[in-house]
Amino acid sequence: MMSGWRYFVCPVEFNNDSNRFQVDCEPSELFQLQDYTLPSVLESFNGWTTVCLFPFQIHSIALSSFASIMGPFGGFFASGFKRTFKIKNFANTISGHGGIMDWFDCQYVMAKFVNVYIASFIRQTHSYGLFICFIT
Repeated sequence: MMSGWRYFVCPVEFNNDSNRFQVDCEPSELFQLQDYTLPSVLESFNGWTTVCLFPFQIHSIALSSFASIMGPFGGFFASGFKRTFKIKNFANTISGHGGIMDWFDCQYVMAKFVNVYIASFIRQTHSYGLFICFIT
């Protein structure tokens, strides 16, 4: 709902002439409504053939689905990593909590997925240059 206002999708800049903050830009394609054709399976449920959405909403659905299904496996990965090195906790910053790194172990998987997702589906023109720089 907030994608309809430029204040939420454009950068806020300070204008020295008017001594005010201003929001003046053309929203990117992610924040422009587009029509999408629904698969025939969904058409049979509700009778709609198309739906009007922001592309940002589709990306949000993909990211939230991955987070809810695969994100917890980051905890299993971190637990296996600690068992390999016979470590109970990553740190002892707060007694009994396993350290700050133990609180965010599911975020490791999510951070990598978000990085690959943005490079692959959102910033298609710049994604290959980053990988070449890290390989060479």
